[in-house]
Amino acid sequence: MVAGQVRAFVQRHPVVRHATRRIRIRLPVSLGGIDPERVPPRVRRFDLPLPRRAGAPRTGPDALCVRTPGDLWTPGRLHARGLPGYRPEALACFLAVLEHARPGAVLDVGANVGVYAALAAARTRRRVFAFEPAPRAARAARAIAADNGLNMDVVELALSNHSGSGLLRLSPDDASNSLLPGAGPAAGRVTVPVRPLSHWREEAGVLPSVVKISACASEPDVVSGSLEVLRRFRPWVLCEVRPGYGIGQRLTALLEPLDYHWYRVSGRPPYSPQPSISEGTSRRGGMWLFAPTPAPEGLWASAEAWRAAIDDCR
Repeated sequence: MVAGQVRAFVQRHPVVRHATRRIRIRLPVSLGGIDPERVPPRVRRFDLPLPRRAGAPRTGPDALCVRTPGDLWTPGRLHARGLPGYRPEALACFLAVLEHARPGAVLDVGANVGVYAALAAARTRRRVFAFEPAPRAARAARAIAADNGLNMDVVELALSNHSGSGLLRLSPDDASNSLLPGAGPAAGRVTVPVRPLSHWREEAGVLPSVVKISACASEPDVVSGSLEVLRRFRPWVLCEVRPGYGIGQRLTALLEPLDYHWYRVSGRPPYSPQPSISEGTSRRGGMWLFAPTPAPEGLWASAEAWRAAIDDCR
């Protein structure tokens, strides 16, 4: 218990965490020392090249100026590998959907530092909202939006199927924070506000057109709290489906009455409609596209063109 409390305290306080690492690099491995080459910088700064599809309207910057705490996993991955090393199939499908969906807002649920939200804000003129309850990740997303002049609102809120508060379990790298007990190792916990998307939308007066959901095994709860939005506004949904929690079956049961069509986003498009939503085998699972209509003509060609543009960002 004491060891866990110490880890949680270190995780919550960046200055303490950085000082702890500086001490550990001076210790031998047998005493808990770490390799200095593996210690992240206190602040990570880099430019992230953004894709431009041939023939698409020229909007937004060519690259994002990224300035985040050095130990966040997602910026570290982007710094090392760029967008081609960060779910390029899902990003390409997301950008293609933005071109084909009706006018309306983009909601990035479980945004972390806001990769999808920032892309939407940089390559469209839609209203963009990034929902991220973890304080450090939300601050990083807000800094990226401000540093790059993006029209992107960061909402520090966890979306689920009820209103109130919840205990968010913070992962050691801030990449897999979850409201679900047992969804992964927790380095700390923080109480966060929780609301259904349908309630938030009604108060905000937003008309959703595209929704991306990545909630670390809580995706069915997010969809359950969004059913009124899905019925009324029929947004396109890009959703992460992780293995081991029965997520695919629960999502299928929720979406079947709404006459949605689902496509597994894996490999190169075109993607075929599937009879049910299944779970992937990797730890992080896979992304699925939930479409309010069968895929329109040109969607997969657009996704392939965006994938080529993302590959050029190496």
